[in-house]
Amino acid sequence: MRSTAQRFAFLCGCVIVALGTVKIEAVSKVSSWRKAGIAARVARQQAGRSRTVNAVTGAVRTTARSFGKAIHQLWLEVTGSVFLFMALFGAIASAREYMKYTAGRTAPSHVAIAICFTLAFGWFGISSFLKVKRKGQRS
Repeated sequence: MRSTAQRFAFLCGCVIVALGTVKIEAVSKVSSWRKAGIAARVARQQAGRSRTVNAVTGAVRTTARSFGKAIHQLWLEVTGSVFLFMALFGAIASAREYMKYTAGRTAPSHVAIAICFTLAFGWFGISSFLKVKRKGQRS
């Protein structure tokens, strides 16, 4: 004869383990991130032994470095151009303010501010192009 628990389990079909099995109290839980980290480390170690993976990795690094240098040079040239255009507009404004000053319609401080603006942005533009030239000489 079966016990009541055995009959219930038989009717439900929900017995996974035998009724007399000992329950495990504590199970070590490892997070998914830690498992992924371990798997990545093992994959990296295995890939490090492959000549093909090493060659592809070297090629990607070299290409990325080359593109990075080109993009940085382009950035310096574009910002230098923008600063020089702003200096050009400042020079036009300086001339306009000087004309107003000679006509007696503005203060000398306005002319000084316009000249300082022109000189500052002209220096920013020129120094940006000088950096491009220095970087080109190093490589």
